[in-house]
Amino acid sequence: MTKQLPNFFTLLNLFFGCMAIVSGLQSDLIVMTRPDGQLYVDIPEKIWMVSLFIGLSALVDFLDGFLARALQADSAMGKQLDSLADLVSFGVAPALLLFHFLRLAWAQQPDGMELSSILLWPAFFIPLAAAWRLARFNIEKSVSSSFSGLPVPAAGIFIASLPLIYWNVQIDFISSLSLIYWNEQIGKFILILQNAYLLILQNAYFLYAIIVMLSLLMVSRIPLLSFKFSSFSWGENQPRYLLIIVSVPMFLVLQWLALPLIIVLYVLLSLLFKNKLA
Repeated sequence: MTKQLPNFFTLLNLFFGCMAIVSGLQSDLIVMTRPDGQLYVDIPEKIWMVSLFIGLSALVDFLDGFLARALQADSAMGKQLDSLADLVSFGVAPALLLFHFLRLAWAQQPDGMELSSILLWPAFFIPLAAAWRLARFNIEKSVSSSFSGLPVPAAGIFIASLPLIYWNVQIDFISSLSLIYWNEQIGKFILILQNAYLLILQNAYFLYAIIVMLSLLMVSRIPLLSFKFSSFSWGENQPRYLLIIVSVPMFLVLQWLALPLIIVLYVLLSLLFKNKLA
């Protein structure tokens, strides 16, 4: 019975992924008419529930791997089950978020409400790339301490951060913190970064760029850092420790805005220390 505990957490991952999809299907665009006759279009704030369930999926996905190693309960079935759950939680559910953000971006154009739905289809390149990445992982026989291509949960978390940034970044708090602990120039830079990010989240071409970038990274053969520690020495784990050391203060200062930046940093550190990854 104990050997099945990791599989229970994998199924919980799938359950939260299904809940994320349900939340995404229930979050339609808000369309209102302003007093001046102009249309106001926005995403409902409750769409953050999709991100919440994706985050819960990520948590239990980590736990199922941890338990499988701790209990020595790795199995072929567990591997297949994990990939199926990840496809739903970090492929299909995040694609719904991108679908809604693309709708918002195009709806704000003068003729946006009349544009073809084909413009929204690229959102589903994410689950296609995730399926390819996971299937390739399942059939690979070689054992490596690094990932081949961007892990699907990392891509899902990147996308899940978008509504959290859109609705929950507290610009006043962060700028005040910057002025207290650093200086006015850094505070202004953070404000510019946040305002720019909020604007480009409503730009369809930026969203397409995210889709292309994440899809290519997932299907690529680029060796990327894993967090399977064979020892805790600085020499063997330098990129891992650097990522942790930089990520913690980054998250404290930038809050949700830090999530996509941490994943970008993860990729850059992996490329920088490519020769140390086996």
